[in-house]
Amino acid sequence: MPVAAKLQKYLARKQIRFDIMEHRPTNDTLSTAEASHVSPDCLVKAVVVRSHEGYLLAVLPASQRISLSRLQQALGQPYALATERELDKLFDDCIHGAVPPIGECYGLDVVAEASVFDPADIYFEGGDHKTLVHMSQAQFSQLSDEARRAHFSAAFE
Repeated sequence: MPVAAKLQKYLARKQIRFDIMEHRPTNDTLSTAEASHVSPDCLVKAVVVRSHEGYLLAVLPASQRISLSRLQQALGQPYALATERELDKLFDDCIHGAVPPIGECYGLDVVAEASVFDPADIYFEGGDHKTLVHMSQAQFSQLSDEARRAHFSAAFE
């Protein structure tokens, strides 16, 4: 499964041009960046959080980690990480833990770290742990035009 079915249909409907890049299977985005020879600043990851209002897809560079306290400060309410079980239900066409950073095709609102829009080329997992979707920043921005933008990431310690 190179690209999750919902994501693939969504990209086709939006007429988004993208390439597929295969790499050895990995367990985390920093390993993915290394395996695919892509800068962690260009590799975008998604973290699903929940509040009393529901789920939110937080999108940030692989070079950063999510800070729930900064997210709370930026958006004005407390968030917790979604459980693995919740992820499996929300992303039922994806391999466990391979969450694409495109919320609209999964019915999720998105908040994006502003720096994800800096690189000219964007890469992200398309639904498994051995395939990256590659597109231009302009194409990714088109997909993310409704996303709230905030500063909620922090450096790895």
